[in-house]
Amino acid sequence: MKEYLSDIEIAQRAKTESISVIAERAGIDEKYVECYGKNKAKIDLAFLTETKRKNGKLILVTAITPTPAGEGKTTTTIGLADGLRKIGENVVVALREPSLGPVFGVKGGAAGGGYAQVVPMEDINLHFTGDFHAIGAANNLLAAMIDNHIQQGNELGIDPRRITWKRCVDMNDRQLRFIVDGLGGKANGTPREDGYDITVASEVMAILCLANSIDDLKARLARIIIGYTYSGEPVKAGQLKAAGAMTALLKDALKPNLVQTLEGTPAFVHGGPFANIAHGCNSVIATKTALKCADYVVTEAGFGADLGAEKFFDIKCRLAGLTPDAVVVVATVRALKMHGGLDKKSLGTEDIQALGKGVVNLLRHVKNVKEVYRLPCVVAVNRFPTDTDKEIDFIIEKCRELGVNVRLSTVWADGGAGGEDLAKEVVRLCNEEKGDFTFAYKSEATIAEKIEAVVKKVYGGDGVIITPAAQKEIETLEKLGFSSLPVCIAKTQYSFSDDPTLLGAPSGFKVTVKKVKVSAGAGFIVVLTGDVMTMPGLPKHPAAENIDVDSDGVIHGLF
Repeated sequence: MKEYLSDIEIAQRAKTESISVIAERAGIDEKYVECYGKNKAKIDLAFLTETKRKNGKLILVTAITPTPAGEGKTTTTIGLADGLRKIGENVVVALREPSLGPVFGVKGGAAGGGYAQVVPMEDINLHFTGDFHAIGAANNLLAAMIDNHIQQGNELGIDPRRITWKRCVDMNDRQLRFIVDGLGGKANGTPREDGYDITVASEVMAILCLANSIDDLKARLARIIIGYTYSGEPVKAGQLKAAGAMTALLKDALKPNLVQTLEGTPAFVHGGPFANIAHGCNSVIATKTALKCADYVVTEAGFGADLGAEKFFDIKCRLAGLTPDAVVVVATVRALKMHGGLDKKSLGTEDIQALGKGVVNLLRHVKNVKEVYRLPCVVAVNRFPTDTDKEIDFIIEKCRELGVNVRLSTVWADGGAGGEDLAKEVVRLCNEEKGDFTFAYKSEATIAEKIEAVVKKVYGGDGVIITPAAQKEIETLEKLGFSSLPVCIAKTQYSFSDDPTLLGAPSGFKVTVKKVKVSAGAGFIVVLTGDVMTMPGLPKHPAAENIDVDSDGVIHGLF
């Protein structure tokens, strides 16, 4: 019987190359390489400004609407990069960093899987190079300076009831969502309602990911709106003189992290906001650095294409001036059958009827890529042993009707070799099928028009219901001059709609906008729909229960 190793066992048995070798492979001179041990490094920001190399092709990997059955988006991203290298192409991969909350909560790791992983897997999933800790420290420094300002006389007239800035910690901890602090008398601060977000939901994370330089980072931090005065005027971090110190904490975190795949492909792993509450992509600096290092750059955006890909296009590409060359939409037969109403326990059985009901989810994502954003697209079916040829043929036929090719991916089991067919199709798309990249909405549209455009064009909904409170917030933001910013819609990842129970490709629904706020530093307007958590909780049996370390210091149970 074939032995199946766990992800962490595969990663621990891997023979990695020195990070200096990986940097050389990426065309990065050693003077720009800041080693963090033998197999991790940060790349000096000077590389990006001093290199004369032209940009490579940019490939986005996205996916269908996620289900508990899994899609394998990160695994496919890594395997595709290894596949491109295997067919002789010069390639690097750019990924997000995992958050500790999900690592100890529901996932147990987020660095790919099987034989398509980035390593060192344990480091990446835990403290890595300390970026998230720096983000948390910068976030909480600002929080401390807000309350200290109030304690020391409140010269700016900050209304404690209208402070919008939260503290953060990189752990799923529902106890911290809503707290009251400053208790115990005058010496201990001003009592007020407060709360924590998970670090990846912090605006500081979004700012780090969208900043182009240290100067840009500092300017963005200064623009953060932390709350409002008693007279209703916005108060910025710059008015509290916090931006300089926050930048000092983030100076090294801004430098992109370089690691490698199991097969030695250079990999940038940097930044990690969740795509259901932020823009869900790795940092602009990492992507731009990667584009200077290879002929092909494979990157990914979080959750389904209605979230991560939409925000990658409408926010990241718009703000950073990026133009993707091709898109890969990842799907599994299992997940599509789940979208078709099949129970998780029955996914191993052939069921064309359920697949027929569920494949509409894939087709809508593909149609969005091709018709809304006008980009060349290929579907990657992350194949499981239980998938039948009849089921695969069904998907191929349905995608062919939209003029999209399908390629099977077996990178989890076979590494880069299992991604060669996909890699060849991606190269063909990049060189033969030129896109006509466009956004879902124009910058000059109103805030309400932008929200409606995403709901109708991308989600497939009938329109938007804006609550009176949200409408008032929109009017305030437009008066403050923020109407030109892109919208970042916070929505459940489990459905095209704002109702997580509506699977497949629902229609006839309207999305309810409950709250609208500005992330002035990041440069987008956050639109909250449904019940979206910025501080998740741990499940009944957290992944942490299965994670351990032996007497030799070897970690077990991390996926």
